[in-house]
Amino acid sequence: MVGGTGPAIFFLHKEGNSLGKSTAVVLTAIFLDEMFFIISVPVVYAIYGSNIFPPESVKIDEILVAFYIGYAAILVYTSFLAYALFINPQLFKSFISWIFLFPILVRWRTRARKSANQMIRTSRQLKGKPVMYWVKSIVATIFSWTGRYWVVNFMLMAFFSQRYSFSDQFLIYGRQLSMWIILLVSPTPGGSGVAEFVFSDFLGDFIPNESWYAPLALFWRLISYYPYLIIGAIILPLWIKRVFRKEKTYKVID
Repeated sequence: MVGGTGPAIFFLHKEGNSLGKSTAVVLTAIFLDEMFFIISVPVVYAIYGSNIFPPESVKIDEILVAFYIGYAAILVYTSFLAYALFINPQLFKSFISWIFLFPILVRWRTRARKSANQMIRTSRQLKGKPVMYWVKSIVATIFSWTGRYWVVNFMLMAFFSQRYSFSDQFLIYGRQLSMWIILLVSPTPGGSGVAEFVFSDFLGDFIPNESWYAPLALFWRLISYYPYLIIGAIILPLWIKRVFRKEKTYKVID
């Protein structure tokens, strides 16, 4: 969500979009993604209470600490982004200009001010968007994240179709929301290693046999994470070659 902000803006800009439009698209997507978690996690907690955490985990204290840190980080970041985008982007520019007056940062001050100016232009673009733009964006965000989480629901139904009630399905969904918050503070890229561990911890009580934990966790990641890495490794070099290809010029000799 957050870590790919710079590259995402760069990719869109290189595809022919203006820098302002690229920034607006990416920051809007990030803002809506974060708002999805900020709102949906309290909703599932209100319904299921502490059951959205693994009740029998021996590391429940560490899980709760990681969850609260992750949720607080999302809340602070989203609040800052909302303020900078929709309320007072000019103050954001002033803050950035002041920060980059420090001697260790002053060499990047010009670039930072350009980024702040871009934020102001993005704010103007977003404030001018019609209501239907936001409705469509919100609906698309909900469907996008729900589809991503339902991978686990369908995977579990494929192997243990007789075990889950309608309520169980939404509890599995809620467990994944809280699990994803924890993965935000994972020290590894994409939560690699950590995700496989917390999968069995969070969803183990929905799996009838412990011998299924590792295969299902691996299968889950093979479906929902590693294909993106493989596809990216194939497409990115081709994209770079296409975008940065320099046209040959020929000098006419009389």
